[in-house]
Amino acid sequence: MIQQGTKTFRNISLALFAGGFVTFALLYSLQPLMPEISEAFAISPAHSSLTLSVTTIAMALTMLFIGSLSDSLGRRFIMTAALVVSSIIAMISAFSPGFTELLLLRILQGVALAGLPATAMTYLSEEIEPSSLGYAMGLYISGNSIGGMAGRFISGVITDWLSWRAAIGFIGILGLCAAVIFWLVIPPSRHFVKATPGFKKIIPLLWSQCRNTRLLCLYGLGFLLMGGFVTLFNYIGFELTGKPYHLSQSVVGSLFVVYLMGTLSSTWMGRLADRYGRSNVLGIALGIILAGAVCTIHPDLWVKVIGLALFAFGFFGGHSIASSWVGLVADQHKSQANALYLFFYYVGSSVSGTGGGLLYSHLGWIGIVGMIGVYVVIGFILCRFLIEKVKEHTRLTF
Repeated sequence: MIQQGTKTFRNISLALFAGGFVTFALLYSLQPLMPEISEAFAISPAHSSLTLSVTTIAMALTMLFIGSLSDSLGRRFIMTAALVVSSIIAMISAFSPGFTELLLLRILQGVALAGLPATAMTYLSEEIEPSSLGYAMGLYISGNSIGGMAGRFISGVITDWLSWRAAIGFIGILGLCAAVIFWLVIPPSRHFVKATPGFKKIIPLLWSQCRNTRLLCLYGLGFLLMGGFVTLFNYIGFELTGKPYHLSQSVVGSLFVVYLMGTLSSTWMGRLADRYGRSNVLGIALGIILAGAVCTIHPDLWVKVIGLALFAFGFFGGHSIASSWVGLVADQHKSQANALYLFFYYVGSSVSGTGGGLLYSHLGWIGIVGMIGVYVVIGFILCRFLIEKVKEHTRLTF
């Protein structure tokens, strides 16, 4: 198994950092553009959020099956193909003649994007020594956070300079460049054992994972973490481009620099979790998420920005801990366990992201923060229940 500090560990970290960068840049590049898309196609904010929701739900469903496909074709091939195809679809999306066509292309992009996140976690758990896994997972997720930040920032700036269509096309070109880096750097799997994909067995295997109460707690945490995160950042653009702020798309896009806090927290909290216990650090992350959400209620713009930074810090730290915990508590079939975590994770994005639009339309920003507060409370309950179940079944550090 590969340990931290070796050249191979650095190559894997660089490759998956680039892969995570591409995945989140492509997935979330349209998020700050929702006000522009809403205006361009004369649709409501909730409808414009479908450009993200349909992509994430397509990713979630595809992840349930693509893990088994990687058992046959190999992790490296699936991850590389996912990055290339999804980048090409992004460039095609720039020429969408209507909203329906844009949604269809975003669905296809979600199917393509599923290949990397569904396989990367399994690749890491197979290749990285357990004591270094938290740090490796944190580096991978830091690529997600920087990619999400860059995608949002670049698309906002290009939209102000040119158009939202030009922004989507440019992100696609950027994705292809990062995909080449990924392909050149990622080392072949050393502990991968090729197997014939048993698609008929997938549903029973997935159901067997759902009977593991420890995994169900982690799946619920993934749903809540991602649901709250996407909802907050889906509608902050509407809040800040409207009264009384009237910020431009470039300025709103630049606010996503707070994702750098996620880069810091995912690696730092991953290390803390390896040292002091996952449940302890996860509880801290949930508290930071709640504090950040409450700060965004304040009318002062700088307090809102601080709130966004705190929220991103807590979210990426919490996600890095929960996702790395899945492979450790799964009794068997870790690939399917990871796929189910990501399924619930992205379903949380789709359901909460669009549902939050209805709350925003009726209750305004306080409705968004109230929903996130409920999610955090449920998250604390699940975390406590998980601790008890882990104590009963294993001596793993919790």
